[in-house]
Amino acid sequence: MNFYQTAFLFSLLIAITNLVQADESTEKPKTEKEPKKEIKEEVVTTSHSVNIDGLEVLYKATVGTQIIKDDKGNSKASVFYIAYTNDNVESKITRPVTFCFNGGPGSSSVWLHLGIFGPRRVNINDDGLSVDQPYHLVDNPSSLLDVTDLVFIDPVSTGFSRPAPGEDAKQFHGVDEDIQSVAEFIRLYTTRNELWEVPKFIAGESYGTTRAAGLAQELHDKQHLYLDGILLISTILNFQTITFTSGNDLPYVLILPSYTAAALSHQKLSPELQKDFNKTLLAAEEFAKNEYALALMRGDTISPEDHLAIVNKIASYTGLTKTYVDQANLRVSILRFAQELLRSEKRNIGRFDSRMKGITSDVCSDSIEFDPSFDLIMGLFAATFNNYVRADLNWKSDEEYKILANVWPWNYSTATNQYLNVADKLRDVMNKNPSLEVYIASGFNDLATPYFATNYTITHLNLDPSLNSHITSKNYEGGHMMYLKYATMIKMKADISSFFKQRLEKRQQQFAIIGKKA
Repeated sequence: MNFYQTAFLFSLLIAITNLVQADESTEKPKTEKEPKKEIKEEVVTTSHSVNIDGLEVLYKATVGTQIIKDDKGNSKASVFYIAYTNDNVESKITRPVTFCFNGGPGSSSVWLHLGIFGPRRVNINDDGLSVDQPYHLVDNPSSLLDVTDLVFIDPVSTGFSRPAPGEDAKQFHGVDEDIQSVAEFIRLYTTRNELWEVPKFIAGESYGTTRAAGLAQELHDKQHLYLDGILLISTILNFQTITFTSGNDLPYVLILPSYTAAALSHQKLSPELQKDFNKTLLAAEEFAKNEYALALMRGDTISPEDHLAIVNKIASYTGLTKTYVDQANLRVSILRFAQELLRSEKRNIGRFDSRMKGITSDVCSDSIEFDPSFDLIMGLFAATFNNYVRADLNWKSDEEYKILANVWPWNYSTATNQYLNVADKLRDVMNKNPSLEVYIASGFNDLATPYFATNYTITHLNLDPSLNSHITSKNYEGGHMMYLKYATMIKMKADISSFFKQRLEKRQQQFAIIGKKA
C-alpha cells in the first residue's frame, strides 16, 4: 500500500469516527410513557314524583358512573347507571333493591328501563304494534318503584359505560368477564349505599337472563352476596334450545308452538284452529313434544306414510304449505319461517314479535331482510332516552349513548365449540341458597327466545322437589318485549308485585324464626 492509499484510508477513518461521535452526542428524544389519563366518577341527583296504581310516589333519580378497579387499585372501567330510590319508606332495612340489565350481548338497559320497570315509559299504542309521533315518554303506572328501588346497569361498552383509558374493551366482552364486571359493580354499589342487609334482587332480559344465572352464582360464591330473587324476562339459559344447526333437532320441536302463535295472529290456520288461541297452542305443544319429536328422532328411517302425516300436521299448526314443509325435511328455522308465512303478500314477520309484519322486497329470499319488530322500537327508545337523560335527569354529555354496542367477538370460554348452558349455574345457586326464588316471563309471539324452549329448560333443571315451588313461570300475550302490549304490562306488574310480596313475607318469617332461636 503506497503513501496516498494509506493517507486516504486514515482520512476516511477519522471522518467515520467524527460522524459516530457526533451522532452519539446528539440528544435523543425521550420515549417515556404518557401518564395514564385518570377517569373520575360523576353523580347527578334529581327529585321527581310518579303516580303508580293510584298512589303518588316521591323518588330520587341518581345518574352516575362508578369506577371498577383491579386488585392493585388500577381503574379498569367506568360503569354508567341510573338508580331510582323511594326514600319515603318506613324502614330502609326492609326496602328491597333490584339491579336491572338487558342482554345482547352488547345491549344497554334501556329496554327494561323505559319499557316496563322505570317510572317513565315510552308512549306506544296499547297493542304494542304501532307508535304515534312525536315520540315521547309518559308516567308509568306499572313501574316497580312502589315495590322496590331500581338500579339500571349498562355493562361495559354499552350505554355510557366505557373501559378506562388504555384498557382493552375485549377484557369485558365474554361470558365470564361480563359476569365478573357486573358482579363487581353490584358489590361496590351495595357497599357504598349500605345495602348489604336489605333484600336484593336482579332482573335480566334476553341474554341478560344468561348473565343473571351466572351472576347469581358469582355473587353467592365470590362476593358472599346472597340474592332473594331473580327476575328472568324472555329467557335463554341453554343455547342448544335455540341454535338451529345440522344435527340439533331440539330447537325445531321447541319453536313449533311459537310458529302456531304467529300463524294464529295472522289468521293463517284453519277456522277450527283459529277459534281458541290457548286450546290450539296446547294442541301444538302436545304434537311437538310427542309425534313431532319422535319423527325427528327417527330421521331417515321414518316411513313415507308417517313422514306425510307429520308434514300435514306441521302445515296445519304453522300455516305453511305442505310442499314447503316437505322440502324443508320437516325442519323450518326461525328466519325461514319469518319470511315464508306471509311470502304471498310480500311481507315478512318479526323475530322479536311475530305479530308484526314488514315489507319484503326480495320475495325469493330464504330469510327475512330485517326485523320489523326491532325497527319499530329502536328509534322510539333511542329518541326518548337521549332526551330524557339530558333534559329530565340533567346528565350533560355529548358522548353517544350506545343502545346496542358491537362487542364481538364474544368470548364463550369453556362453551366455545359447544352450546352455552348456564342452567346448571341457576340450579347450583338455588341449591346453595334455598331461599332464592325465581320469576320467569315469556311471550307467546317471541321467536327469539321461544316460551316452550324456556319451559323445556326449566323442567330439565333437575331441581330438588322441595325447590320446584320456588320458580314462578308465566306466559303472556306479546313478543320478546311482551310488556309493550299494555294489557300484558298491567298483568305482569300484578304478577311481579305478588312475587315480591310473597318473597318478602317469607323473608320476614325466616328472620323471625332466627330471632326466636337466638
